[in-house]
Amino acid sequence: MSEIDIIFKKLKTKNQGTLIGYVTAGDPEPKITPIIADTLINGGVDILELGIPFSDPIADGPIIQAASSRALKAGTTPKTVLKIAKEIRKKHDTPIVILTYYNPIFKMGVKNFFSLLNTYKINGVIVPDLPIEEAYDYHKIAQEYKIDTIFLAAPSTSEERLDKIIKHSSGFLYLVSHFGVTGTRKKIQDSTIKLIKKILPKTSNKIPLAVGFGISNPEHAKLIIQSGAQGAIVGSAFVKIIDENHERTDIMLKRIHKFAHDLKDAMIIKY
Repeated sequence: MSEIDIIFKKLKTKNQGTLIGYVTAGDPEPKITPIIADTLINGGVDILELGIPFSDPIADGPIIQAASSRALKAGTTPKTVLKIAKEIRKKHDTPIVILTYYNPIFKMGVKNFFSLLNTYKINGVIVPDLPIEEAYDYHKIAQEYKIDTIFLAAPSTSEERLDKIIKHSSGFLYLVSHFGVTGTRKKIQDSTIKLIKKILPKTSNKIPLAVGFGISNPEHAKLIIQSGAQGAIVGSAFVKIIDENHERTDIMLKRIHKFAHDLKDAMIIKY
């Protein structure tokens, strides 16, 4: 059983949803990310998702695109992100998931990539632009290093393809809540709730279901958990706080802590 599995099972017994918090590593600069991560975890984030900045993040909206640009300008590389993870590990046992596009993995070599992740005690990986049909070697090597492979399912994913994605996913299934790219939203669409309820019978007793893209406030997170998902993934809303306050770190950290706390509090299932 992986560390990610343990977190989901532990929180389920406490009637809590799992809060997965994303930030782009190196934004606004590498030395700040461990401090931001510390604040996120102390605020209530159960699983930390660190994005490797990339020049062409096709799944991301303007907020995370801008964060990637800032991080790259600050000199952040994939190995910088792993060193950041190492710093975070000195204080926290919280599972760490890396989000990266496939190009950096290809450049490193898949086996070398997973060897490095194992060395730096990374628990899982998300690769938005790697289709399940092309992921055989990637998945096999990840299993050798006991690193969870978290695949994405979208509203347009067919039943047959969804079954294949669930079979090869570990840690959790990342459900994209709507068509389009990442970003904050004013409301959770009814179609998202229907999608969760449609997929739950397939994931039940197999893998936790976590929902991302557009979860922007505590009410969104609460609704996602009440609808049956086990986790809520929040990214752009955290990155937006960083963007708006990157010149005032003290204010940034206070806002991140409060927002994480409010999200987590909303994800406690009260009967």
